[in-house]
Amino acid sequence: MTPKIPRSKDNDYTAEIVAERQAFIEEHTGATLNHTRQFSFEPGDMSGNIENLFGVAQVPIGLAGPLLVNGEHAQGEFYVPMATIEGTMLASYNRGMRVIRESGGVITTVSGDNMQRAPVFVFPSAREARDFCQWLKEHHEAIKAVAESTTSVGKLNEIEQYHAHNMVFTRFDYSTGDAAGQNMTSRATFVACEWIRKEHAPLSHYLLSGNFDTEKKTSSVNLLKGRGRRVTAEITIPRQVMLDNLRISPEQMHYGQGISNLSAYISQSSNNAAHPANGLAALYLATGQDIANIGESNQCTTYNKVTRDGDYYFSITFPALIMATYGGGTSLPTQRECLEIMGCYGKGKVYKLVEIAAALTVAGELSLSAAAKVDKVTRTNEWVDAHEKLGRNR
Repeated sequence: MTPKIPRSKDNDYTAEIVAERQAFIEEHTGATLNHTRQFSFEPGDMSGNIENLFGVAQVPIGLAGPLLVNGEHAQGEFYVPMATIEGTMLASYNRGMRVIRESGGVITTVSGDNMQRAPVFVFPSAREARDFCQWLKEHHEAIKAVAESTTSVGKLNEIEQYHAHNMVFTRFDYSTGDAAGQNMTSRATFVACEWIRKEHAPLSHYLLSGNFDTEKKTSSVNLLKGRGRRVTAEITIPRQVMLDNLRISPEQMHYGQGISNLSAYISQSSNNAAHPANGLAALYLATGQDIANIGESNQCTTYNKVTRDGDYYFSITFPALIMATYGGGTSLPTQRECLEIMGCYGKGKVYKLVEIAAALTVAGELSLSAAAKVDKVTRTNEWVDAHEKLGRNR
C-alpha cells in the first residue's frame, strides 16, 4: 500500500503536523532535512498559500540600488530586493542603476489596468452566436452589476468578444485594486456567466475559461489589449554617461539593438528585449508574487534611438505586468519585509510597485546590452568575464 502524506483535518498548519511530514519524508525517501525544515515564522502564516507544508526554500536575496524613478506613483530612489541564484546578475543591475542615476532617472507611466477571465459561450449555430454579441452589448450594465456584486474592489470595465464558428470567445476585463486579481475575476465571472445562462435561452453551454485569457503565457491579444497593468519605462542617457559607465556609444548600442530586433522577429520571440525576466523573476520571488505570471509579464517591446543631440533614448513597454501589494503571497513575513523595503506593502501601492519593476528592467537591459559587445582591442567580452569572475563557473 502506498504510504500517504500525513495531513490533519482539524488544522494542517500546526508545528506538530509539519514535523510529522518532515519525519515522513526522511523515513520514506532517505533524505535528511537540515535546511528546508528551518524557518522563522509560524506555519499558520502559510495557510492559503501552500498545501502539505513541510518547510521552506531559502533563495538568496540581494539588494540593488538605489534606483532613481521619476514616476507618477514611484518617485525618488529605491533599494530593490532581488532573490536569485544567478551570480553577476545584481552586479549588472547595479551598474545599470548607476547609469540611470547619472542620467536623471527613469520616467515610468501606467497606461492600462485589466485582469481577465475569458469564458467561451457555445451556441447551436454561428447565427445564434452572432446575435449573442449584440445581446452582450445591450445587457452590459446588468452583467456588470452581477459581476461586481461578488467583490468590494473589482470593477468590470469591458467585455471583449471574438466570434468564431458557433462560439463567442470573450474576455471579461476588470480592474482589481491592489490584488493581482485572478481569483477575484474567476468568481465574479462565474456568477455573471450563470446569470447569462439563465437569461439567454439560445445558449447551449459555456466554459468559464476558454483559454482566451492566455493566463501565464504570452499572446498577441495580451500584447494589444493588456493583462494586469500596462507600464512603460523610458530614459534618455547622455552620450558621455554611456561612454563613461557602459563603454559603448549611442550609435553602437543602437546598431546592436537593430540586430536584436531582427533576431526577435525571425525567431518569433515573445519580446525583443535582452532579459526582462531576470529582473522580474528576482523581484517576484522576493516580494511574494505568483512566479508563474512571469509567463505573460515577461512579454514586452523595446524601442531605442540616437537623439539629434547624440544621446541615447531607450523605452520598454510591458502590456501584461501582473503584480500585487495586497493578498496572495505578499503578506508572508519574508515577502512583506521585502515590499516594505520599497514602501510598497499594502493597499494603494500596486502602481508604485509596477513602476519600480518596469524601471528595474531598464537597468538590466542597458547593462547586459552593453556587456554583450566584444572589445576590438582586447578581444574580451564583459558578459563572459563577469560570469567568470562572479558567477558559479569561476
